[in-house]
Amino acid sequence: MKLDYIAQRLDELKKQNLYRSLRNVKVSGPFITINTKKLVNFCSNDYLGLSNWNIKPKQLQSSSRLVSGNDESFVRLEKKLASHKSQDSSLVFPTGYMANLGAIPALADKQSTIFSDELNHASIIEACRLSGAKIQVYKHNDSDDLRKKATKVKGRKFIITEGIFSMDGDFANLDEISEISEKTDSILVIDDAHGDFTVGKNGKGTPNHFGVEKRIDVYISSLSKGLGSFGGYVASSNQVTDLCINKARSFIYTSALPSFLVELSLSRLAQNRTKQQKKLKQNVSQLLSGLRKLGYDIKSQTHIIPIIIGNEKKTLEFGKFMYDNGIFVQPIRYPTVPKNSARLRISVTAWLLKQHIDDILEAFDRAGKKFDLI
Repeated sequence: MKLDYIAQRLDELKKQNLYRSLRNVKVSGPFITINTKKLVNFCSNDYLGLSNWNIKPKQLQSSSRLVSGNDESFVRLEKKLASHKSQDSSLVFPTGYMANLGAIPALADKQSTIFSDELNHASIIEACRLSGAKIQVYKHNDSDDLRKKATKVKGRKFIITEGIFSMDGDFANLDEISEISEKTDSILVIDDAHGDFTVGKNGKGTPNHFGVEKRIDVYISSLSKGLGSFGGYVASSNQVTDLCINKARSFIYTSALPSFLVELSLSRLAQNRTKQQKKLKQNVSQLLSGLRKLGYDIKSQTHIIPIIIGNEKKTLEFGKFMYDNGIFVQPIRYPTVPKNSARLRISVTAWLLKQHIDDILEAFDRAGKKFDLI
């Protein structure tokens, strides 16, 4: 039969402990219910816990903004986002993934060279390939490797990195990277999906945290994480956003983000998020401190905390143990992370109470001993 090879591929994934399936869930605040089992949720990217909302949907735009027109809510949101990033303008995309797929190929071409961190998100990797540019991958957060590579190349150059890396939870060395971009005359592009709205003064993001905002040429980010809404955006000069309107295929050839989601983002931006940012910071500090006291080797300083186990099967068993003990924290495996670096990825949110963190620490204490990790 024509499709027999698909069953073989699925069987191979199962043998390698890499098979995935969707779970039907209900999420409420810090909890997630799977079937009838209620667990504390450590997998949410709603970092500030802003996701309760009551904005009523209205008629949707059913086409591209260039075709069906530009709802005035987009104008208001894009002005707010530009101000949030201290840039001339911004452009909203349906998702952060699509913002990368659109903006990077619009800016870079076959005459360009892109220097990309080896642990950049899949959307950045795909966008770099789509651009047709020459791609040089530099060692993760290795400023010396980046400097050597960027110094040797002439012509139009881009440096692209995440602000907070989505699987390791570490900060990009933006103080050094931004200095290299200036000295090598490279265009610096930051995907700050996980730092935006959560770190820096007033949640302005990772470059603000490092004090290098003025050195960033192009911001790409998400509205669906720290802001608890949906969508993605690019913030930069007027010329950059104008080029994206004209050349970014993931903006031009797809339907507009529903305007009620745009309104939701506007309502989130209008909120004072200081209380939630402070609570998130406290929760991160409590969990990091607790895990290190238990004996876990934790390098993260942010709300993304990986417990790296390595073996895929062992990681799945670890995840099941946590599930059985009322903690929802997902095993992450290849190809999301390199082979033999499987992990549990903890996402800390402001939803969580001190007791919830005490509970996960108790579970990690027992799991660590059971699986010989501590």
